[in-house]
Amino acid sequence: MAKVRVAAFSISLDGFGAGPRQDINNPLGVRGTEVHNWFFQTNVFEKIKGQASGGSRGVDNDMAIRSFENVGAWIMGRNMFGPVRGPWPDEEWKGWWGEEPPFHVPAFVLTHHARVPLEMMGGTTFYFVTDGIESALQQAKEAAAAKDVRIGGGVATIRQYLVAGAIDEMHLALSPVLLGEGEHLFAGIDLHQLGFKVERTVAGENAMHVLVNK
Repeated sequence: MAKVRVAAFSISLDGFGAGPRQDINNPLGVRGTEVHNWFFQTNVFEKIKGQASGGSRGVDNDMAIRSFENVGAWIMGRNMFGPVRGPWPDEEWKGWWGEEPPFHVPAFVLTHHARVPLEMMGGTTFYFVTDGIESALQQAKEAAAAKDVRIGGGVATIRQYLVAGAIDEMHLALSPVLLGEGEHLFAGIDLHQLGFKVERTVAGENAMHVLVNK
C-alpha cells in the first residue's frame, strides 16, 4: 500500500533538523550540514555528485538507498528548493542540484508565489503549489500512482504534514551532533498522541537510524 513518508531525514541529538540563519551560503543553516555528515560519506551521495565509485557502502549507505525506493513523488518546502524569497524575480534559479536533480520523479514545491512547472533532466519536474499542503499532497499522490510520496523537508514542511496527520512513517537519521539552535523538528508536537511508535532502530557507521510508524 502506498504511503506518505519521511525518509533519511537527519536530525541532531538535540532535535534540530536545520541550523539557524539559512541563506545561499548556508542552505541548511549555520552548522546545519553537520547533521548530514553520515549521508555525505555514502556511495549514494557520491552517485548524486556523478562519482559512482566513491563513498561508503555500509549500513548508512543501505539506509540511504532504502529512502529512495518506491518513491513516486516528492513534496518539499520552498526553502529546500532554493534561497529565493518573495515573488520569483525570474526563472533563473532551478534548485541546488544542477541540471539533473536526484529525485527523478515529480516534485511539488510549496510556495505562495506561482511559477510555471520546471522540467529538468533525469525525469524530475518541479511543480509549484500555491494552494496549500492538502493540494500538494493530492497532486503528489496522483502523480505517484501506486508508489509512495516522500515528504522531503525542510523542517517546517514536515511539521505541517505531521500536525495534519498525513504522514504514515518516518525514517530519522540521528546524528551525533549538538546544534543548540535552529529549526527543531518536534517542538510542541506529541508524536505519541499522533499514533506513532518506534518500529526499530538500526545502528549505522555515523548515525542511528530510527524508524517510526503508525
